[in-house]
Amino acid sequence: MSVNDEFLVAAQSLLGPRGLTRDADLITPWLTDWRGRFHGAAIAMASPADTNELAGLMQLCSHHRVPVVPQGGNSGMSGGATPDGSGTALLLSLRRMNAIRSVDVAPREAVCEAGVVLQTLHDAAAAQGLRFPLTLGGKGSATVGGLIATNAGGTQVLRHGSMRAQVLGLEAVLADGRVFDALTPLKKDNRGFDLKQLMIGSEGTLGIVTAATLRLQPALADRVVLWAGIDSIRDARKLLLHVQNLAEDILEGFEVLPEHSLDAVLALLPAARAPLNGRHRWHALIELAADNAGAAALPGRAEELLTSAFEAGLLEDATIAANEAQAEAFWTIRDEISPAERALGPAMQHDISVPVAAMADFVTEAVAAVEARYEGTTAIAFGHLGDGNVHFHVLAPKGADRAPWEASQGKEISSFVHDLVTQWGGSISAEHGIGQLKRDELGRLGHPVQLDMMRAVKAALDPLGLLNPGKLVPPCG
Repeated sequence: MSVNDEFLVAAQSLLGPRGLTRDADLITPWLTDWRGRFHGAAIAMASPADTNELAGLMQLCSHHRVPVVPQGGNSGMSGGATPDGSGTALLLSLRRMNAIRSVDVAPREAVCEAGVVLQTLHDAAAAQGLRFPLTLGGKGSATVGGLIATNAGGTQVLRHGSMRAQVLGLEAVLADGRVFDALTPLKKDNRGFDLKQLMIGSEGTLGIVTAATLRLQPALADRVVLWAGIDSIRDARKLLLHVQNLAEDILEGFEVLPEHSLDAVLALLPAARAPLNGRHRWHALIELAADNAGAAALPGRAEELLTSAFEAGLLEDATIAANEAQAEAFWTIRDEISPAERALGPAMQHDISVPVAAMADFVTEAVAAVEARYEGTTAIAFGHLGDGNVHFHVLAPKGADRAPWEASQGKEISSFVHDLVTQWGGSISAEHGIGQLKRDELGRLGHPVQLDMMRAVKAALDPLGLLNPGKLVPPCG
């Protein structure tokens, strides 16, 4: 019996028939990443029912030297949950570990297992008059474990912070099967390193998140969603500062998109309607929100905000969503930008950040630089202007063949964009993680001391290199 056979027999005995499968029909859909860029193979797919089963499984993996690729909803953007093509790794699904262990109203906390889907958490919090203040387009498939592993962001980071800010406690299984238990939330804890923060954003390379204690907020009593037409992204930056000066306490989100992105969505969705009658080079989507204490004043503050912005010459036109259906329609336009652009043809997509104060200038200069250097391309920037993170997409020239273009000019464009971001003191990954997509670029552009520290931590916690090999941490040299 081979080593792999011995491992599979032991794993099957530990996990039972529901916990381990080699059925290709069940495994194959999970071997390709959400974007369809990476394809892999696996010796089997394990689906442990709880932390104890996972701990036992990792002991077996350590003993038999079997690599493990953890996976949540498989909705990541950087190939971080896809095994390589060797077929030596075990695909680890956390989707069976999907219990919400508790929702505690008084301290506003929820304890969730890694496989809980974000929308399910939203619904559970809402049933208790609370909310989990992080949302994104993939909320129907993204899981708590995946959100933690990638330190996900979303449209509410401006007010509430990324996933890192929502995690009060954490449980994880280490490479050798030991369980790291830091689920108890402590506001003050000075016992050395904050090890739970080390796990957040580590993409399953240091440990496998199994559960977390998450911060909840009071449910929103009301919201006002505004759509503004503006002339430039620099004007959008001025508008953001104006809104922050007058209404920072109720500013839930501030998104920007160019006219090109709006047109693409309208072409993709026949039922969608432009929020404004005229044409505008840029658009801002603004959400103001309040709980019971501030709900009564919210409409008046929104009107005052728009009036003062018009008087200051910051807007060309604007409207306030008349009802919740129209507010959702505005947000649908924002959420559908990426699919709409995919429908136009090949594109290189970059999730980047620079200092907030520099973002408008960066976008203006980077768009011009890319389009001048690569004839026929169209550079598009949209997203979370308020937290310094935009999605910078470069559309291929018309008629380009996807695979050859991406492998040649597309790859060169991505390196050029990442060089620009680095020159501006920014990050090549703001909220989507590094995965395998950007690992080599991180090795090329990352600060040598930071890279050495990452490698040292990886070697200390996973000396055999079994946890999500080939992801996040660049090799030496």
